[in-house]
Amino acid sequence: MKLTSPAFDEGGMIPVKYTCDGTDLSPPLKWDAIPEKTKSLALICDDPDAPMGTWVHWVYYDIPVSTQGVPENIGADDRPGIGGIQGINDFRRIGYGGPCPPGGTHRYFFKLYALDTLLNLPPGATKKQLLKAMENHIVGQVQLMGKYSR
Repeated sequence: MKLTSPAFDEGGMIPVKYTCDGTDLSPPLKWDAIPEKTKSLALICDDPDAPMGTWVHWVYYDIPVSTQGVPENIGADDRPGIGGIQGINDFRRIGYGGPCPPGGTHRYFFKLYALDTLLNLPPGATKKQLLKAMENHIVGQVQLMGKYSR
């Protein structure tokens, strides 16, 4: 599997417009080489450098296999127009919440999972609920890491 973004390179800086210092849009992502037996995709973005432990920025699941990525600015709909269902982030909001570190440079991991099933979780699931539902269903995974500093 391969995961990239036209907005930033692996290990590169995430542009301000995808952060709380900008317009807080979700970044565009592209993927390919999804395993054949994949029935749905799931996406988690989190920051392991947050002072209180890993901070969850995005939980998105039951993404159709027919997608080849997500466009910029998915929005805060629990069921975006391109398909799939969005969960709740640690800002206590549905959808994407961009990087907003209290200081220093933080790493943001966008993790894409290929699953052998649809999860059928309701909108607003947490990362913990998603990880539990994905147990024994992951057929592939890949990540893209970007950084942000205030």
